[in-house]
Amino acid sequence: MWGCRLVRWMHLVLAFVLSSFLIHVANAAFTPADNYLIACGSSKNATFLGQIFVPDTPHKSVALESEENSIATTFNSTAPFSIYQSARIFHTTTSYKFDIHQEGRHWVRLYFYPIPGHNLTSASITVVTENFVLLNNFSFKRYKGNYLFKEYSINVTTDSLTIALIPSNNSIAFINGIEVVSAPDELIPDQAVAASPPAPFNGLSELALETVYRLNMGGPLVTAQNDTLGRTWENDVKYLHVNSSAVNASVSPSSIKYPATIKPEIAPNWVYATAETMGDANTANGNFNITWEFPIDPNFMYLIRVHFCDIVSESLNTLLFNLYINDDIALLDLDLSASAGNLDVPYYKDFVSNSSTNSGVLIISVGPDTGADWINAIMNGLEIMKISNGARSLSGVSSVETLLVRPHKKNKKGVIIGSAVAASAALAIIGLCCCCLVARKSKTSPHQGHPWLPLPLYGNSLTLTNVSKTSQKSGTASCISLVSPNLGRFFSFQEITDATNKFDESLLLGVGGFGRVYKGTLEDGTMLAVKRGNPRSEQGLAEFRTEIEMLSKLRHCHLVSLIGYCDERSEMILVYEYMANGPLRSHLYGTDLPSLSWKQRLEICIGAARGLHYLHTGASQGIIHRDVKTTNILLDENFLAKVADFGLSKTGPALDQTHVSTAVKGSFGYLDPEYFRRQQLTEKSDVYSFGVVLMEVLCTRPALNPVLPREQVNIAEWAMVWQKKGMLDQIMDKNLAGKVNSASLKKFGETAEKCLADHGVDRPSMGDVLWNLEYALQLEETSSALAEPDDNSTNHILSMPLTPFDNSASMIEGINSGTDDDAEDAATSAVFSQLVNPRGR
Repeated sequence: MWGCRLVRWMHLVLAFVLSSFLIHVANAAFTPADNYLIACGSSKNATFLGQIFVPDTPHKSVALESEENSIATTFNSTAPFSIYQSARIFHTTTSYKFDIHQEGRHWVRLYFYPIPGHNLTSASITVVTENFVLLNNFSFKRYKGNYLFKEYSINVTTDSLTIALIPSNNSIAFINGIEVVSAPDELIPDQAVAASPPAPFNGLSELALETVYRLNMGGPLVTAQNDTLGRTWENDVKYLHVNSSAVNASVSPSSIKYPATIKPEIAPNWVYATAETMGDANTANGNFNITWEFPIDPNFMYLIRVHFCDIVSESLNTLLFNLYINDDIALLDLDLSASAGNLDVPYYKDFVSNSSTNSGVLIISVGPDTGADWINAIMNGLEIMKISNGARSLSGVSSVETLLVRPHKKNKKGVIIGSAVAASAALAIIGLCCCCLVARKSKTSPHQGHPWLPLPLYGNSLTLTNVSKTSQKSGTASCISLVSPNLGRFFSFQEITDATNKFDESLLLGVGGFGRVYKGTLEDGTMLAVKRGNPRSEQGLAEFRTEIEMLSKLRHCHLVSLIGYCDERSEMILVYEYMANGPLRSHLYGTDLPSLSWKQRLEICIGAARGLHYLHTGASQGIIHRDVKTTNILLDENFLAKVADFGLSKTGPALDQTHVSTAVKGSFGYLDPEYFRRQQLTEKSDVYSFGVVLMEVLCTRPALNPVLPREQVNIAEWAMVWQKKGMLDQIMDKNLAGKVNSASLKKFGETAEKCLADHGVDRPSMGDVLWNLEYALQLEETSSALAEPDDNSTNHILSMPLTPFDNSASMIEGINSGTDDDAEDAATSAVFSQLVNPRGR
């Protein structure tokens, strides 16, 4: 296999040499307005990758501040490349200031190599710009490589760019080379599609990016000499999960036809002229995926750009495949030639993903579609870029303001102190007046209980009830109070930070579209789950509002309870009861937790069914959860099941309606196929999702697993094949073998089968599901006295008493009913962009 790959590589390298001139001509369109190539500490020019780097002093457009605090040094014998033969060493914070002739996206590239003789290996380096932290406390002592290259993309909005180098921990700092080069603004759009959960992700233009991986699939190294933007594209082989699963393909770069919508700056034609296609993965089933695995920092989000070009098909509409990011389907049934418009035409897509598994590995896969006549999949190029976090950092959680402390001049000290005192006094007076007004209003307010007024969300007051769609879109909604005793107590931000040890990452329980959930402990020992809103998450704010609407008016022993809230300092925090045993999924697979008994599993399913039945029937119109899955079923210390996460919930249809018309949202793998096809939401959509949960509980595997053979990927389809054979025991959890009463298992399987019916009218109500699960439990508990039942239906068993539920939920107020076109969901035309991460929040 390696001999064949070596021969192909020799042909590719030969083709690369012959086509270099063609690539150069094709890529000669873009000329950067700013093009600084600096050899730091050098006294002469240095040539590297065909580009000339000039000394950092003197330079008319580059100012080296505090040059007197630096040392220039050179070294010629063993430096890996010419750019690393000189360096500038700093003992105090020093900066380079670059004149910017054209605002917009710029590449910032940094080169580091610890030249021998100066003890640079122990140097601790921090690099910041005016707005972003690029590198924080880096040292070659903790680095496995001999030299370090870093590439960033920053949107410069002023006429200068300052890059400051800070010696950390009383050490020294150094740098060998700097590039500051203009890039086309269209290279990085403002919007991409969030892959987990799927939704529009806006605001990329305001964020900094760091290149982590840039791959030329199936082809050799492409250097800056053959990329007009000075990028380097490495080969992908070392990232393949199974080397033999991929075989490279190539055509002449001159055959690549760029459409009017894609410029060669997106990627050079050599990238689109090579690809990895399906090889021989040594599996029994040919429907495997080509999978790449990338180590990443799980504390950051990533911009993923996938490049495609159909260079393998002989005719249109024959190559049909899927793209997966981690366990999420990013592109389903991609007809590449149809999407690109023709063969040999470049096509790319942008996604934003975060490593919600906290595994530190990002997995990208492509695999064939079952409906395709030709079993194949392809990828030509891949870029993975780290996205700056809330602290505007690409390295750690410290902000520029924390790391770059500029001393004040002594003659301004008095002015500064005086101004601060005056400002504090003014703020105190204003605050006193506001308190008086609030107290005065509260005396005349007809409402009792604890109001949440106003409800500030990151600078804008955002109403939770009766908000017009216009104001929702603009983010400037009028402020309407949400008064409910069920909101619980008000927590100060100090109480929250104390309870969570300042949001200690070791207390992190989960990450969702709205932000993060932390475990907290009050002074009296009460444990909490603290949900902290993310100011950059549009999807999260919508979910936040819905969650408050629902939980502030609902109480049930099988629904997670809202304890209180915090709305200080532009923070939006909700506090819930702490569920000691976490999500149901963690007790099924993916962890080392003890296996649940069959009786425990039945009791958990019954508890969740009671919670959903209460939602569906406890109000005049009912509530549809819309995101039922094993990560949204939480377990307390006694393994009592409670339904959680109401961010996607909808009020059910009115009495004269059969459904709610709404954009498709939910978790792929749990999603009701009828709802997906018709965009008509009913309570039976929850029933279908719950049917998937039942099979997940029985088989202890994910709802979707794209790495399995094609017929096993979807648990609902796969399990139903075995259910119809009457052989569910062949695929259930091996830990249950010989421990499940056959009559109980049969009733459980029949119930799941009815839940998973293609059409909602054929599915039982949650009440019927509850009856049958109660019956399956009774069969298990009395297995020695009961024979296998003769009935084959999921109609409820009349002899079984239904546990009463509290009808007080009929007093729900203020929940909008009827149809809803979800205007906010129209930001993307692709329906899959509205589907939510199947792995939960």
